[in-house]
Amino acid sequence: MENIKNITQENFDDVFMDEVEVRQIDKFVCAEMGRQIHRYIKAMHGSKTMMENFEKAISTLTVPEKEVAIARYIDLNRKVLSGLDLKILLARSIANYCDTFDYMLKMINDKKRMSFYLDRIKSKYIRFHEVFEENGKYGMRDFEGNVIIKPEYDFLRTCYVYVDDFVMMPVVAEKEGKLGLILPDGVNTVVADFIYDDISLRDEYPYFEAKKGRKKVLLNEKGEECSL
Repeated sequence: MENIKNITQENFDDVFMDEVEVRQIDKFVCAEMGRQIHRYIKAMHGSKTMMENFEKAISTLTVPEKEVAIARYIDLNRKVLSGLDLKILLARSIANYCDTFDYMLKMINDKKRMSFYLDRIKSKYIRFHEVFEENGKYGMRDFEGNVIIKPEYDFLRTCYVYVDDFVMMPVVAEKEGKLGLILPDGVNTVVADFIYDDISLRDEYPYFEAKKGRKKVLLNEKGEECSL
């Protein structure tokens, strides 16, 4: 927040940002993002139980904790953002915050304030990881630059599939000509050994189809071979 000593009557509207307002807008934006995920689950033909499981998973979290959890969910389910107009989401949040229609219009027409909140939403919820290369090997960093997969692999592929909870999804990795599944947990935990000739993604559970010679098997997020 801006140091109060720098605020004058002339620049009050430009530099002052009410901490209570920011905290309340954050809360309403978080609720709107949760509703967006509900709509996404419904669009993906998820069940009422799936939506209830999602809500239960975040119900005991604080707003900052929910923001982190939702950002992680969006990182794997990036279609959540498809067609989402952040300005509309922000306008709904402002409407929930304001106690009069005139004040709501004043906030929405304040370009600097809208820009502040839109940038804030993006910084909180659009926090994508990235694959990086080091000495010819590939690893992965989270949004903050923390290494979540050490650069030890010839190939990495993130599992961008529809999931209805906050499970940590494994990553397809190649090592010495074979494919396996590892977790982006910072220690490269192997959940499916490097014994497969190919691993492809499926649109539904179980999320992986693996090939070993002529044999095809299905793998779940724990790397376990399973059947439909």
